Amino acid sequence: MTATTTARSAYPPNVDDLVPRAVDLARELGEVPSRNKLMKTFRVGADKAKALREALDRLAEQDKFRSDLHLHLVSRGSLAEAPLLHLAPALPADPDEAAEVPGAAAAVLPLPLTPTDPGPEATPEPAPSQISLADQPAGRPVTWPVLILCLPAFVAIWGGWVEMGRLTGFGRVKLLPGIADSFEIDTAITLPIGVETYAAFALFVWLSGRAMGDAREFAKYSALGSLALGALGQIAYHLMAAAGWTSAPWPITAAVSCIPVAVLGMGAALAHLMHHR
Repeated sequence: MTATTTARSAYPPNVDDLVPRAVDLARELGEVPSRNKLMKTFRVGADKAKALREALDRLAEQDKFRSDLHLHLVSRGSLAEAPLLHLAPALPADPDEAAEVPGAAAAVLPLPLTPTDPGPEATPEPAPSQISLADQPAGRPVTWPVLILCLPAFVAIWGGWVEMGRLTGFGRVKLLPGIADSFEIDTAITLPIGVETYAAFALFVWLSGRAMGDAREFAKYSALGSLALGALGQIAYHLMAAAGWTSAPWPITAAVSCIPVAVLGMGAALAHLMHHR
C-alpha cells in the first residue's frame, strides 16, 4: 500500500483544497494521518498541516465519515469485523509539546492489519543523520594475516612430524616396485600432511556453520583431538631430540604408525556425515 503523494507546485493549495485528498489518504492508511505525515505527503508547512489535521479531526467526529472509512477498509480486505475507527490525539511535531498531550504516547488505533499489509509506517527508516557507525554494515573481514601466521607454524610442524617419522621407522620407500623402481618417496611426509590438514578441515567444518547435527559435532571433537594429537607429537619429538635419541620407544612408534589410518577414517566419516546431514 502506497500513500497518496503530491508534487511540489509553485502555487501551494489551501487547506480546503487539500481536505478531500487528505480524506483519501486517511482511507488508504486506515487512520487519521499525523501532522508530520501530512507535511511530508502534501509538502506543506507545519501551520497548514496542523490546520489540515484539525479539519480531519472535525470530519472524523461525524458518524458518516467514520462509517465510510470503516466500510472502505472492510471492502478492500484490511478489516474483518473490526470496530469502527477510534481517533488518536494529534501528536505535535515538537517532542516537548508531545509530552504535554495526555495519552499521546500510548494512543493507538484498533485497526488490525493483515500480515501481508504491514502499513506504510510499520517500519520507518531512520534519517541518515540518525544512523550511527554501529549500524553500518561491516566490511569483509581481513584474513590475510593468517597466511603470515601459518608460515612459521608450517615450518615447525612439518619439520617436527618429518623427524618424528624418521625416529619411528618412516623413511624412503619404492612406491611402484617392479614398475618404476627409481621412483621413491619419503613416507615421513604423510604425518604432517594427514594430521594437520585434517585438523584444519575439521575446524572449518565446525566453525563455518556449513554442517549441522552429527557432522558438526564430529567435526568439533575430531578437530580438537587432531590438534591435541599434533601437540603431543611435537612434544614427544622435541623431548627425544633434546635427549639425543636416534629411535623412538616402541609405544610411541606404535601410536605414530596408526596415525595415517586414523586420519583416513576420520576424514571419510566426516565426509559421509556432511553428505547425509
